Amino acid sequence: MSKRSLASSSASPSRPKKKSKLATGQARLDTFFGASSSRQSPGGPSNVSPPPVSQAPTAVGAVQQSKTSKNEPSMTDEQLAWALAAKDGLDVEALRKLETETRLSASRLTVTAPRPSVQPEVIDVDLIDDESSQTKQSLKTSRTPPAPSAPSTPTRSQPSTTPRASKTILGNSSSSKAPTYKALDVDPPTYDLECTEWPQGSPVPYSFLAHTLATLSSTRSRIAKLDTLTNALRTICRHHPPSLLPALYLCSNTLSPPYSPIELGLGPSIITKAIQHVSGLSSTALKRLYNATGDPGDVAFEAKSNVRTLVPHPPLLITGVYDALMKIAGAKGSGAAKTKQTVVEKLLVAAKGEETRFLVRTLCQNLRVGAVRTSLAALARAMVLTPPAAVSAAITEGSPFYISPQTLASVKPLAGKKKVPDDARDALNATFLRAESVIKRVYVQHPNYDHIVTALLEGGLDGLAERLPLTVGVPLLPTLGSPTRSLDEIYDRLGFLPFTAEFKYDGQRAQIHASRGQDSKHFVKIFSRHLEDMTDKYPDVVSLVQEIFEAAPQTQSFIMDSEVVAIDPGTGELKTFQELSNRARKDVKLDEVKVSVCVFAFDIMFLDGQILLERPFRERRTLLRSRFPPYTPPQTGAARFDHVRSVESEDGRDAVEEFWQTAVNSASEGLMVKLLDSGEVLEEPNQQKDRPRRKPLPATYEPDKRTSAWLKLKKDYVVGLGDSLDLVPIGAWHGNGRKAQWWSPILLAVWDPDAQKLVAVCKCMSGFTDAFYKGLRERYPENSDTCSSQPMWQPECDTGGLKPEVYFKPQEVWEIRGADITISPVSVAALGLVSQTRGLSLRFPRFMSVREDKGIEDASSPEFLAKMYRDQQAAGKDLTGADEGDLVDVDLEADEEVEEEEDASEEDK
Repeated sequence: MSKRSLASSSASPSRPKKKSKLATGQARLDTFFGASSSRQSPGGPSNVSPPPVSQAPTAVGAVQQSKTSKNEPSMTDEQLAWALAAKDGLDVEALRKLETETRLSASRLTVTAPRPSVQPEVIDVDLIDDESSQTKQSLKTSRTPPAPSAPSTPTRSQPSTTPRASKTILGNSSSSKAPTYKALDVDPPTYDLECTEWPQGSPVPYSFLAHTLATLSSTRSRIAKLDTLTNALRTICRHHPPSLLPALYLCSNTLSPPYSPIELGLGPSIITKAIQHVSGLSSTALKRLYNATGDPGDVAFEAKSNVRTLVPHPPLLITGVYDALMKIAGAKGSGAAKTKQTVVEKLLVAAKGEETRFLVRTLCQNLRVGAVRTSLAALARAMVLTPPAAVSAAITEGSPFYISPQTLASVKPLAGKKKVPDDARDALNATFLRAESVIKRVYVQHPNYDHIVTALLEGGLDGLAERLPLTVGVPLLPTLGSPTRSLDEIYDRLGFLPFTAEFKYDGQRAQIHASRGQDSKHFVKIFSRHLEDMTDKYPDVVSLVQEIFEAAPQTQSFIMDSEVVAIDPGTGELKTFQELSNRARKDVKLDEVKVSVCVFAFDIMFLDGQILLERPFRERRTLLRSRFPPYTPPQTGAARFDHVRSVESEDGRDAVEEFWQTAVNSASEGLMVKLLDSGEVLEEPNQQKDRPRRKPLPATYEPDKRTSAWLKLKKDYVVGLGDSLDLVPIGAWHGNGRKAQWWSPILLAVWDPDAQKLVAVCKCMSGFTDAFYKGLRERYPENSDTCSSQPMWQPECDTGGLKPEVYFKPQEVWEIRGADITISPVSVAALGLVSQTRGLSLRFPRFMSVREDKGIEDASSPEFLAKMYRDQQAAGKDLTGADEGDLVDVDLEADEEVEEEEDASEEDK
């Protein structure tokens, strides 16, 4: 993912105009409920009159009279439905024949008279289908005059301020009884795979996936989530294997691999209009409902709860929902918005029960089930317990993934938290671990569910890594470095093992894939740290790779790890990341490049068909330097190629310390220290270990791991804390005095990957310039889609009891440095990791920069915070209880002086 402030799954929000504080009584909504949708009634423009139908006014008048008169008997719901059909010019005889054939129950014909403010509407689901041209000519939609009704008593889930209206829809009903499925959150060995809810071999209904998601969202237990997803995938794999791939994508809240350009691209106004059109509720009613629930899925579920239908609609299928989402993503051009809304409305009309809730959450790309990271482990376990039918017969006892029926039947039932000796369960868990290891290893090198699921269904787990190797064009997840606070710590951690220290450049990490083609048309792809395809952003780097191929005719293909850094085109002097961020992000033309760059290569993972991940770094670096020498094109401003500056530990500690000082005085961020050869280090004992033991330290390339063989030492680490924190702004208070027009302080949070939510850790008011405050207010204007006085983004954010005046939509990651980590009576961050009753907080936090290269889930975790605290205690600092509980840093005079200096420098720019 490229360096940006928004999370990868969120569309870039528009910046609405600032609102007065007097507007706080208005609806405070997310972008899913924009005010624009209220300009037109759900049924269309109000000046369009219904088609003239003889006797229709008489029928409708009779309906109204029968509903309002106390002396005359009221019409039955069935008679009212036929009267509405007759008024709209529908073929009553055809409907009556259809009713006889399908034996429609009275509940399917129920029509409740709406309140005067909302008019009922007849909607035909087939009108939503582009292919139903014949039906479009025979069926029409129209509105009937409002009929008075007595006020109804609001239910527990329905706020009394939200007007209700029932609609007659020629399609399925959300209120019709949904299928009942067996419990999924059971111990997998005891789960019954037999399924009677749909025919064997038929596509899996979406209601089963909605049942799975509802079960996941109802528990916070990681084991229960893993069991639920495992059993669900087993059921799908057994009964309809083609539904497995779309189910995985829908459960992981994605549509395609991370490097694919496919994006849903569904604007909030489309979702709003679709819900309004299908439910019949006004825009104001939807906003009130959203204020009460705080979730678009809950809004849709409640809004559609009173919708009734005349003709049943086929149930939604997992494959059908996924195909519909792909159709939405593929809609382009001037009519794209209308096409997308048509597809959304068709889905909503066909959805029923929990399907509506999770369908809308999927459309909003926010499932809120906390199981995205569990998909791989669940898939591995499902393949062990229920291998695909095509390969189950070929799995023998010699396979490391084979579990015999006898062993499975011998697994003892779980007895709560008490562990009982169980050889069969131990054998099953060992097999689970082997399967999870294989699938995770394949995924980090080949993150493509399409390829993985196809390979599993065709050949199972055996030989999966060989069938899906590292491939040019498919990015692998990068190796990450562990933070250290000083050179002393680096020598302590690496001992006498040889290492190299490299400049840590202030640029954008780039994974370059290239292979030689014919007629000088070579294949080149450039991926970000988060695997986003940014080839179009760097046409000058693509041109550079083309020239490298011409200069090295023996090179056929490679995958290279590098840092793209902005430079002065004349001198080659390094520039900051801010300079690099001035480049356009997409569709950049070579002659339009205004910021020159240099590609600083530091590793190579694949060369001429050979996978180099298991080779030590010394060997990989030698290949990189010998096969790809530095290159500067003759054209001024063209992209350059070079190796990172480095020094070896064999040169002596004095040379390393001098190199560190050079890095401090340069435009780099610090140093990256990398082990050259694999070895072992002596691990210090702790309370759980009686004696020290030797710990292996490999110098291999470890995708998606924060390895101890790569250590980072940034300039900021040598003062205060041993590492800076990456925190997410989730709320704020109105400033005082000079900062009255800005947000100050800001509430910051860590990301808890287990709970899948953000947890508040501290407030910050230091390190900001006036220019930054102004930009912050523009990104988070009060009562907007990114800033609300209500906690609209719960439970994604746990404020730990703190009540900020406004809540921010989580979408940025900030680098924060502080003085110390303290135990806090207010914070719940890392609760239970250091203290069972108190969390951890950051003392005197100071803003450093916006981490545009990180998403929300890349923010610092509670475990990382706890580790920093333990390291701090080991260094001799004991600040337990230093935080008095307010989580507020003191606005020191020194901070104010620095801010004034920064303000002056901003004005000079």
